Amino acid sequence: MARATIDRLIINSPYEEPTKYWSYDRERRTFSLVEDRRPAGYVIASEGSRSFDDPGHFVEIPLVNLIRPRVRAWREAGYPGVTGITKRLLEHWTNPEEFDNRRLFFCQLEAAETLIWLAEASAADKVGVEPQSDGGPFQRLCAKMATGSGKTIVMAMVVAWHILNKVTYPQDARFARNVLIIAPGLTVKSRLAVLEPSDSENYYEKFSIVPSSLLDKLRQGKVIVRNWHALNWETEEKIDKKRSVDKRGTKSDEAYVREVLDDLASARNVLVINDEAHHAWRVPAESKVRGVAKEDIEEATKWVGGLDRINKARGILTCYDFSATPFAPSGKRSSEEALFDWIVSDFGLNDAIESGLVKTPRVVIRDDAVPDARTYKSRLYHIYNDPEVKDDLTRKAKPEEPLPDLVMNGYYLLGYDWREATKDWDATGFKTPPVMITVANRTETAARIKYALDHRKVHIDELCDPERTLHIDSKV
Repeated sequence: MARATIDRLIINSPYEEPTKYWSYDRERRTFSLVEDRRPAGYVIASEGSRSFDDPGHFVEIPLVNLIRPRVRAWREAGYPGVTGITKRLLEHWTNPEEFDNRRLFFCQLEAAETLIWLAEASAADKVGVEPQSDGGPFQRLCAKMATGSGKTIVMAMVVAWHILNKVTYPQDARFARNVLIIAPGLTVKSRLAVLEPSDSENYYEKFSIVPSSLLDKLRQGKVIVRNWHALNWETEEKIDKKRSVDKRGTKSDEAYVREVLDDLASARNVLVINDEAHHAWRVPAESKVRGVAKEDIEEATKWVGGLDRINKARGILTCYDFSATPFAPSGKRSSEEALFDWIVSDFGLNDAIESGLVKTPRVVIRDDAVPDARTYKSRLYHIYNDPEVKDDLTRKAKPEEPLPDLVMNGYYLLGYDWREATKDWDATGFKTPPVMITVANRTETAARIKYALDHRKVHIDELCDPERTLHIDSKV
């Protein structure tokens, strides 16, 4: 039965394959509950649409929809064709009693199972399954997972699978015992230290990813985590521009690899894992991608170019990409596809919400806050695209410059809800007040928001205490 709103978002168990999903009719703008699993895919803007509330339309990912039923049948058959070590890991991961109330989510198991299936299932099972290349010299495979669905755990599963197999079967060319993990920033690099078996908080022990009897074998492998900046390298063009000052040429591949890989400098056929892999896209030679910042192009070039050099000098066995948004800028209209062609598994944001894996953001407007609360609600959902806001918040501006009325009213409404929530918490004896978090599109916008709060431009006094407002500028 079609309905205008959804009364219950969580409709699946996080530990089982989804069996139903909310389908949206973009013409009637109604929802209906479908008894099936949502096809793998993504939503893109409608052709020629200029409306900020455009629902877009759904585009399937055919390769994932081809792979899913085959992996399901392989799972139900008991994982035929896998090695003894892989079978031991899969049995461990699917046994709830092994995890002390920290069971693996279905999306985590499926992502790992899919990568294992591609490597170990029989050729007959994989007929017609041909992930596309990014145009480079080594294979890339991508697991698309919503933010918050636990992809770091999946990385640990993949690392364990490779290292344990290679240590046990050293002649098996399908596996690697040396792993290079690339992170998009220092914060993420620090977070991924848990993937190093020697780390005191490593996930293999903390989350029981590896049976205790296999931990010594795991430690025979090597895992290093690098920020993408470690892949920085100088192109011939840049060297030519500096020749008048610096007479050195580009660094040799051998010297480059020894510097970047450090402890893995002598390793061959390295396994590479790219976290937040949407930063790592291949820029075609001599191309200019319209609408993409120069620094983003440079990052992508250095990231993928660095991996090319590692592959040339040492060989990359396979590169696994993990991302919630594996899109590469195409310079085309937003209604055209730019998704990675090598995605082999997909558990998107809607799937994660319906399985109760991620928090659901909300725009709360109490009817008693303003007379036209419903009107504001629809506009605040897409505030950055509102005609009254878009140009103002995408320009450089001084902190003292007033924010658009819609933004100020939005802060009043959110502040009003925050104040009412504070009262409710006080009444129940909870003394710590709720926290209101703002994420701005630019540092200039953040400074204007901070100025407005500090100077009581938002008419919620409790919200305008400079001693309780923390302003942080960050860049990945």
